[in-house]
Amino acid sequence: MHKPAFLSRQIGDFQVAPLSDGSMAAGLALLSGINIDDAADIQRSAGVIDPGNIDISGYLIRGRGRTILVDAGTGGGVLETSLRAAGSAPDDVDTVLLTHAHPDHIGGLLDANGAPRYRHARLYLHPLEAEYWQDDAMLNRANARGQRNFTLARRTLDAYSRSLGFLDEREAVAGIRPLWLPGHTPGHSGFRIDAAAQSLLIWGDIVHFPHIQTARPAAAVAFDCDPAQARATREAILAQAVSENLLIAGMHLGGSGFAHIVPTSHGYRIDDSAP
Repeated sequence: MHKPAFLSRQIGDFQVAPLSDGSMAAGLALLSGINIDDAADIQRSAGVIDPGNIDISGYLIRGRGRTILVDAGTGGGVLETSLRAAGSAPDDVDTVLLTHAHPDHIGGLLDANGAPRYRHARLYLHPLEAEYWQDDAMLNRANARGQRNFTLARRTLDAYSRSLGFLDEREAVAGIRPLWLPGHTPGHSGFRIDAAAQSLLIWGDIVHFPHIQTARPAAAVAFDCDPAQARATREAILAQAVSENLLIAGMHLGGSGFAHIVPTSHGYRIDDSAP
């Protein structure tokens, strides 16, 4: 039995722990659909010290004899340090569930030699996600940074080709249900665990600036492949999180790594104070 990691939550049979991968300096200019001064005000009101920074994390899920990683971070080493601090090592991981294949989610999947870091894991992602990153037409339309992202995604999928699986409406891991949440990328996905006392949704990149994009769900980030679809998905998931009182986890949530969504007169707010 693993000793519970700091800030972990027990959801039914599964212990879920956030794994920090640090943060990246991004800037509020990445946002559209909101005045930058209004965005800065929201950050200040929420007590955010560095309003343009984006927190990055993955999640470790243990239970039923399984050790599961949801996203692998940037590859800078911080997430692996967090993984080991939680009592697991890369060779313990038997499954990696990907929300999508942007570099801050897959950068940690390969070691310095380009080989799988999680040697014993089966890697799952949505088939539309794999299709997108293998699309030569999309690659050719991308700018230089985007083309580097395509190259990394292709290298990673090739490295894991013998242990690659695709998500559908069925459970890739018993007790963990994938949900298609498109817009940020074509195959962007979340993962839901339901238990009698509490249900958890790991919602991937529904938000990058959580205080801003819950208060103003129309605010989009430059990383969205389809901003209109991403907004529609975000609005639907925020409403669902409230109506079902879901515990939320997200790769850019920051704080404790978990939160509830609370409705306000104009939108929603993040509440990470609840147990």
